Amino acid sequence: MIADVNQDVDVTVAGAGPVGLILAAELALAGVSVQVLERLAEPDDAMKAQSINIPTAEALDRRGLLPAAEQVQRETLARVGALAEWVRDRTSGAGGPASQFTGHFAGMSLDPELVDWSDPDFTAHAAASGARIVPQRQLEALLAEHVARLGVPVHRGVEVTGVEDTGDGVLVGTTAGSVRTGWLVGCDGGHSAVRRLAGIDFPGAAPELTGYQAVVDIADPDELGDGWVWSAQGVYRCGPQPGRVAIMEFGAVADRTAPVTLAELQASLRRVSGTEVTLTALRAPATRWSDNTRQAATYRSGRVLLAGDAAHVHPPFGGQGLNLGVGDATNLGWKLAAVIAGWAPEGLLDSYDAERRPLGAWVMSWTRAQIAVLRGDAKSAALREVVADLLDTRDGATYAVKKIAGVTQRIDLPGEHRLAGRYAPDLWLRDGSRLTDHGHDGRFLLLDRSPDTVFTHLAAAWPDRVRSLAEGHPTGAAEGHPTGAAEGHPTGAADGHPTGTPAGLLVRPDGVVAWASDIADDDATADLTAALHRWAGAPTSAPERDTLPEPSPSLGSEPAV
Repeated sequence: MIADVNQDVDVTVAGAGPVGLILAAELALAGVSVQVLERLAEPDDAMKAQSINIPTAEALDRRGLLPAAEQVQRETLARVGALAEWVRDRTSGAGGPASQFTGHFAGMSLDPELVDWSDPDFTAHAAASGARIVPQRQLEALLAEHVARLGVPVHRGVEVTGVEDTGDGVLVGTTAGSVRTGWLVGCDGGHSAVRRLAGIDFPGAAPELTGYQAVVDIADPDELGDGWVWSAQGVYRCGPQPGRVAIMEFGAVADRTAPVTLAELQASLRRVSGTEVTLTALRAPATRWSDNTRQAATYRSGRVLLAGDAAHVHPPFGGQGLNLGVGDATNLGWKLAAVIAGWAPEGLLDSYDAERRPLGAWVMSWTRAQIAVLRGDAKSAALREVVADLLDTRDGATYAVKKIAGVTQRIDLPGEHRLAGRYAPDLWLRDGSRLTDHGHDGRFLLLDRSPDTVFTHLAAAWPDRVRSLAEGHPTGAAEGHPTGAAEGHPTGAADGHPTGTPAGLLVRPDGVVAWASDIADDDATADLTAALHRWAGAPTSAPERDTLPEPSPSLGSEPAV
């Protein structure tokens, strides 16, 4: 396989985790030649993130992978029956299916019966909620099949050893020889070789704890408490899956490069729990992590880019790192493809850093706050009591779960519409399909519910980049369905959400709403034209009706490469 590494491709992606695989798939979908280099000879079986958030589930949905992800959830729940029973018990009467699990904040479990599942932010993103319990290992397998169908080669056992940006490309040194590539993207984790070799700084805070995830056999489980248990040394949890343990030990910074041993786990658990508990076996490779919190000084240096943990690291609470990285990949993929295809508007590629950096900074703050609450000192214990009281309210639980689920994420984009910069809500069309069903090819989607389909006629000047869906109902309701939902899908509509269903909606390939309008007037048409120029570049043909208004100023002053 190593001998087959391509010597001249548009993009080389370093790292075959979920971030690298999704990025490679997005590029291939846009017609870019891409290959993936992975240092490890085999997929990593260590326990990592056990679930995904709504934006990640919706990213899979946009590419037709939702049924496969839903199947993974069913298989996962069947495999860990105790966890499935626990989820069912916890969500009974909570107003939502078992997939609407809540998670925790700093070890404090969030009660699903307190959560307002009718909150518009939840109901607007309900279609993908059945694909949340997707462990990282199964997600990687699903994505590996996806990139294989797209013809993307994944070369395992190939390590990046050198990076030279030549201005018109990148010369990549690898253990399989030199590779010439147009662009190099480091998706190779927190210890990214690409970031280091490209000379990109990685400022942040040093770790103060070591954490572990593992599934073990315990000789004397009665020695340990149920749920999350705090001590002066840290915090641990047993369950809900039989044999699963999570440990966070303050003041212990272990060597993260060595495999986790049973003896190391037992020693840490004994110190944190204050018991002489005995672990007899590891059922699967364990994971070691820390609260090392850093963000790359830039996500792009010339023709070298970073995504996922290569761009930001932080404690793994709630699987936020996996989900943040998937968002990076979907944001970067179509923009880099546009540059390579030659139609990217000015500054498009630089908008990747501008849009993703604030979200990375927020996740770092969210996880840092949990570290402050988790500490074993008296001040942190007092703070934990206050936070626990807040989370034990309807508003507090709903707020925290919305943040964990990712349903409130928003990018700062031009435009004053309430949907601008948010991930597109669930929208059912008159034929019973969903808007998302029409985005599998990676193009922009334009939903047009204007009376005379004026938006569709305008977007016809971008036929190869924009797929228009003309409904012809300015209120957003199909005949006989005043709520806007197709029959049999009462929860799939945006009705009841403060966003409503606009007369027109332009969705970027990454699912972000680039433009929306509740009415179809001259101002709306001018704003749509500006948005199309801003994001989809210059038109490739003349519009079908009238003359295009002048586009607004571009995203930035630096020309796209």
